Amino acid sequence: MERMSDQPARWSQATVYPDMWADPDDDPRNSEGPGPDGEFATLQQFLTDYRMTLRMKCDGLDAEQLAHRSIPPSTMSLLGLVRHLAEAERDWRNWISDGDPLPKLYGEKDADFNGAVAEQAVVDAAYFDLEREQAATDAALAEHPDLSERVGKDRIAVRELMVHRIEEYARHCGHADLLRERIDGRVGQ
Repeated sequence: MERMSDQPARWSQATVYPDMWADPDDDPRNSEGPGPDGEFATLQQFLTDYRMTLRMKCDGLDAEQLAHRSIPPSTMSLLGLVRHLAEAERDWRNWISDGDPLPKLYGEKDADFNGAVAEQAVVDAAYFDLEREQAATDAALAEHPDLSERVGKDRIAVRELMVHRIEEYARHCGHADLLRERIDGRVGQ
């Protein structure tokens, strides 16, 4: 006798490799030819790909699904991740600034996750915040092309900040894999 389950069935749109998110020819992260030249460009390309991966993990979901906390007791949701990474981008910009820090986007600790509610206006605002904060941090770091340069009050090396940004997105893309699979069965890549 087959048991009933609240687990969604695993699925993927990929046809060539069914355990992948997208077929290689359809994956916007794949590019033909050699990779970027130079360390800064290489780090930026990895960051760009992880940012795109997060967006892909959220693609096709409505506000309720994006806000769904699918791995209790965690407060983490896909929408919460989008909001968290917008907040992180702002924090990273604060790290490289010599001035007063910019205020938090969402308020007190964990407000990025706790405020991730199933309302389309909250979803739209989160994506807007993320894009704005990413662009602002990218612009601020573009002023420091020397990866060995130490910036901000704590004199953090630009290289360390770039690697930390990649690590943060990569880690949260792993969380997004699990969250998405629990929502609708879509497997990660």
